[in-house]
Amino acid sequence: MLTTLIDVSFRLSRRPRSVPRARSALHAVLADWGAGEELRHTAELVLSELVTNALRVRAPSDRQVGVRIAYSTSDGTLRLEVSDAGAGRPEVRRPGADEPEGRGLWVVEALSLRWGVGPRPGGIGKTVWSELKAPALDPAPATRQVAAIAVRAGQSVRVGDAWHTVRAVRTEPQPTGGLAVVLGLDGRPPLRLPAGEPLAVRAPAVQ
Repeated sequence: MLTTLIDVSFRLSRRPRSVPRARSALHAVLADWGAGEELRHTAELVLSELVTNALRVRAPSDRQVGVRIAYSTSDGTLRLEVSDAGAGRPEVRRPGADEPEGRGLWVVEALSLRWGVGPRPGGIGKTVWSELKAPALDPAPATRQVAAIAVRAGQSVRVGDAWHTVRAVRTEPQPTGGLAVVLGLDGRPPLRLPAGEPLAVRAPAVQ
């Protein structure tokens, strides 16, 4: 069976407001991919816990937290990855009823098909990941409307009446809250949009 892997990556500052920003970005991506309410709710809860844990580890304040959302058509799994520059490996705790904190990874373990920890690609630190069963997602028709956060380098986006190839994608915080996406485009200046702004996109699936 031919495997198609669709993924979206972005970075977040080490601030508490990055948790709702991550949830908002994931919501926009999964809405574009046709996820149902139950999967969206579960995925957003898992990602919230992973990002919250990453923000709590000891790391320089200028080190960002990396987020990757990926879907594999071969086994119908949604993979959520959160990378940080902290040392050590997180462990599942089972706090008592009177302990208000420490349930993050317990929630992740309970909701995930599987989860784990590995070295951070290309840098110091670690990546904590979770996989959820998602057999019904449809992330890559040839042409469709998607949120700006779901656009990937190599795709083409329509700006006005013209199509432009996306050369680079990055995210940055908006002064009013939320994430902005900056697209480096072929043949015109960069385009800056709110993460949830819809764009017409066309491209074959990534093989």
